[in-house]
Amino acid sequence: MEKGPHMTLKETLQQIKTASRSKLPVETAAIMSRTTEQLKDSGAAALALGADQSAPDFSLPDWQGKQYNSREILANGPLILTFYRGSW
Repeated sequence: MEKGPHMTLKETLQQIKTASRSKLPVETAAIMSRTTEQLKDSGAAALALGADQSAPDFSLPDWQGKQYNSREILANGPLILTFYRGSW
């Protein structure tokens, strides 16, 4: 995968996506493409926050049930939120 100093983030991400997709079984890639199109067609993307927008305050539990509040975390610095889709 070529990463030049003049590649934009969008170009870099597209290159990673293309390389990753080429390693998937054909059936899996087809399911992912179909599901992505269904998500786009549903209008859900129109509800997503844009790059220049802030998320509303929220609280979420960790795996042990302890609640974390976004406002409290942001008072101490940046907040990174990830969602893990397990295989259970």
